[in-house]
Amino acid sequence: MSDYEFIDHSYDVVVIGAGGAGLRATFGLAEGGFSTACITKVFPTRSHTVAAQGGISAALGNMGDDDWRWHMYDTVKGSDWLGDQDAIEYMCKEAADAVIELEQYGVPFSRTEDGRIYQRPFGGMTTHYGEGTAQRTCAAADRTGHAMLHTLYQQSLKHDAEFYIEYFAVDLMMEDGVCRGVVAIDLATGRLHRFRSHKVILATGGYGRSYFSCTSAHTCTGDGSAMVLRAGLPVQDMEFVQFHPTGIYGAGMLITEGVRGEGGYLTNADGERFMERYAPNAKDLASRDVVSRSMTIEINEGRGVGPDKDHIFLHLEHLGPEVIEERLPGIAESARIFAGVDVTKAPIPVLPTVHYNMGGIPAN
Repeated sequence: MSDYEFIDHSYDVVVIGAGGAGLRATFGLAEGGFSTACITKVFPTRSHTVAAQGGISAALGNMGDDDWRWHMYDTVKGSDWLGDQDAIEYMCKEAADAVIELEQYGVPFSRTEDGRIYQRPFGGMTTHYGEGTAQRTCAAADRTGHAMLHTLYQQSLKHDAEFYIEYFAVDLMMEDGVCRGVVAIDLATGRLHRFRSHKVILATGGYGRSYFSCTSAHTCTGDGSAMVLRAGLPVQDMEFVQFHPTGIYGAGMLITEGVRGEGGYLTNADGERFMERYAPNAKDLASRDVVSRSMTIEINEGRGVGPDKDHIFLHLEHLGPEVIEERLPGIAESARIFAGVDVTKAPIPVLPTVHYNMGGIPAN
């Protein structure tokens, strides 16, 4: 007999995680008539999707020519030809429908003059297989993830899914190599709950907090990957960790690429726009790994800014208060709080910072 008392539950499907992916899976299943539980260690609207700033890319073509094939080309090229091309093709083909679906659920995207979803340029995005610059990233000011997550949570409340909030999933229940459910702790009481289900969906987010400095919240601790490893299952591509070029120096807070999409640029100690040397075509909107490497080279070669010459400046003062207030209000606030900078008058001190984890649990 176990020394622990379990509280038992039974569902068709259990979803672990209530970020964008977890919520969309949860209410999609509930809508389809499946009895669904969603287990989340934080309140759903505190999931890390809420922190996404710049936007979500889809070849809608609202701001000029675009095609999902160009999106796919950019994604494959951006991965240095190491990405899973079947997955990339599927993502780029489905992206436009997914964004329109989000819009119809109620995501308050920023708008163009004629009322279409506003799209901004982002790093590594081209038209015609590398020739022009694409405006592909659908944005709700600089708080896109916030808009998406709140909308998805509101939608999920319409359906019959049950939420187990502030329950920490501990281990998968495996039998003959098949997952039969999950064990979770109710953080409020410390009681153990056993969830039996036909399927378990893991939407547990990244592991940025395994690094000293990252843009992730303190919740991004790789619990899902750890559970899978403990269950004797594989994880893949864990070495693919993306460094975002612009985390606030000393704090790690993200400054969205949307700043550079709107016309911001980086300078070194000489006041030089050095990205023109490393990426003459894309300049400050080269892929994130390219910009991060270029910044690191500048610092290592002694051209960093500040007393210790150990960071870089990001300028948006030339954009003017109106553009900043309309398109980048959250960035102005973050820079004021975490760097003590008024972005209409001075540059933001930035440094490449761990941002995104491409590796994780293999998906089918």
